[in-house]
Formats: sequence, structure tokens, C-alpha cells
Amino acid sequence: MGRAKFTFTRLRYRSGDWNTDQRMPSNILNSLIEYTTIPVALQEKVIDLSSNDLFQSPFCYLSGHKLVQFDAQESGHFKKYIQNGGFVFVDDCNHDIDGLFAKSFEAQMSSLFGAQALKKISNKHHLYNSFFTFEKGPPTTSFELNGWGDDLVHDYLKAIEINGRIAVLYSNKDYGCEWDYDFRNKRFLAEDNTKFGVNIVMYAMGS
Repeated sequence: MGRAKFTFTRLRYRSGDWNTDQRMPSNILNSLIEYTTIPVALQEKVIDLSSNDLFQSPFCYLSGHKLVQFDAQESGHFKKYIQNGGFVFVDDCNHDIDGLFAKSFEAQMSSLFGAQALKKISNKHHLYNSFFTFEKGPPTTSFELNGWGDDLVHDYLKAIEINGRIAVLYSNKDYGCEWDYDFRNKRFLAEDNTKFGVNIVMYAMGS
């Protein structure tokens, strides 16, 4: 038996603009092929948070700029998925801790898991050396200091941990926009900025 293919699964939720940065998944998948030996499904998969297909996906991505307000079925599925060992990478496209996405998503997590569940993680966390090494923690994106959003560099990520393992990884750094270009253009970059995406996937897959 070969290993199951890694699938980049994007979560569609009813309240907000879930369909951001459409070129980003192919870029991350290209990096996984380039740097790792894990088998990869070449197309991203989009599933409804309210669908039972969620429970077949060990890695999910959720993003947006607008309101995050899960309905009862979405809330129940998100909570069950997390508690059963799933992993969600959540990316705030506003790169703004005071923006609508950030405030509404954090409120949603508080209502599901408690006010203290979402916490800053140490920049020494295993996430930062699960494949490549990031000694200073989460790499900065070019969108953090572009005069829009809160115009701050966030030197941390937040997470909800279940049994000592990250289940929800939450970023205000807008990695989705940072990685939203044709993968063939990576050769023009001095440093491949998708390497941290590889770390996130490898951590989620148990590396």
C-alpha cells in the first residue's frame, strides 16, 4: 500500500468570502513536489464545512476578508473535526488583528472552544522546524507593512492545541496573498517564500 495522497482542501463556509487567492494552492502543491517525497493530488479540493466530506480530509485551509459566522451545522462540524484529530490552517486576508475577519473568527473560536483556547505559540515551536528551519518563528510577508490593514508585522502565530498538538493554526500575516502567484514565477524570487507552507503541511501530516 502506498501512502495516501496529500490533498489541499479548502473549506467553503456560508457567511464570508472563502474563495481567496486561487493560485496559492497550486503553488504550495508545487513546493511539496519540489522539496518532499509525499504523494500529492495535483488539484485543490473545495468542500463545504457543513459536508461530511470534511472528516475525510486531514488538512484544511480556511481564509477570507469578511465575516466568519458559522451556522449550527458548520459549528458542529468544525468542533468535531478539530477534536477528532483534524488540522485547519486559517489565514486572515486582511492582515489586521482589528479587522472583521479576525474579530469574527476569534469570536467564533471562543464560542466553540472557550475564550482561552486560541493562544500565541512559541517561535521555538516544532512547526518552525518540521521541514525547513525558521529560527525567528513565522516569516514576515510583504503584505504586513503595505499601509493597509493594521500595518504591523505579527511576530507570532496563534493556535488551538488539542492533546499537545496544533489543531487550528491561525495567521494574521496573509500568507495566502503572499503565495498567490503562478508557481513558475518562483524562480525569480531570491528566496522561495512558500517554504513555510511546506512546514505547515508537513507538521499537519505528522512530520
